Amino acid sequence: MQSKELGQALVEIIESRRSIRLFDKTPVPAEIIEKAFDLALLAPNSSNLQPWEFFWVREPKQKAKLVNACFSQAAAATAAELVVCIARTRTWKRNCEDMKRQLEQAEAQGTRVPKAAWLYYRKLAPFMYTQGPFGILGFVKRIFFFILGFWRPVSREPMGCSDMKIWATKTTALACENFMLSIRAFGFDTCPMEGIDSRRIKKLLSLPSDALVPMVIAIGKRRADGVTLPRIRGPRSWFIKTI
Repeated sequence: MQSKELGQALVEIIESRRSIRLFDKTPVPAEIIEKAFDLALLAPNSSNLQPWEFFWVREPKQKAKLVNACFSQAAAATAAELVVCIARTRTWKRNCEDMKRQLEQAEAQGTRVPKAAWLYYRKLAPFMYTQGPFGILGFVKRIFFFILGFWRPVSREPMGCSDMKIWATKTTALACENFMLSIRAFGFDTCPMEGIDSRRIKKLLSLPSDALVPMVIAIGKRRADGVTLPRIRGPRSWFIKTI
């Protein structure tokens, strides 16, 4: 497919994607959900540390509890499928070790791995993402980089537990967008729901303490009345700045 055709296809997918509030009873083929997961995992992410997890809740009793935790809103209650999107602040250590292992395998197979990559995953990433007990190390790093920043540009995040939550959530959101656009490309629809009881969801899924729940995504085929309002956006000048 030519680049112009690819561009037009992407425009059509993005423009036709809407947050659907009512779904019909059309089932979504499992292979479409699986492929959308594969494409979600290709999303760009900070340091390739992939701090995301996706829980596809299919068991009827668990799904009913999840709908309740989403306040039984119409998008959740009528969805064919529900996916809980999780951001993790502590899995970076495991994933960093996996990156080093995969780089070693690549090098053993003849790929030249830049020294900067080795330095990053062996030294820099552990230094930047380790926050220490109660975030003490993060606090010390924040002070150090604040002072150093008077003389040179410095990396200022993540420096503390709150920064780690932002880091994990914004990266997971990128994967969520990949997932939703992929579902739309296959002719189905989604609704990202932030109106949720995250504590109940964490209990339902037996999630660890570092897990955050940015959103739950409802999936299905839109009903004719599934879009409740026209797409409304503020003036472009409010959001796009050229300097």
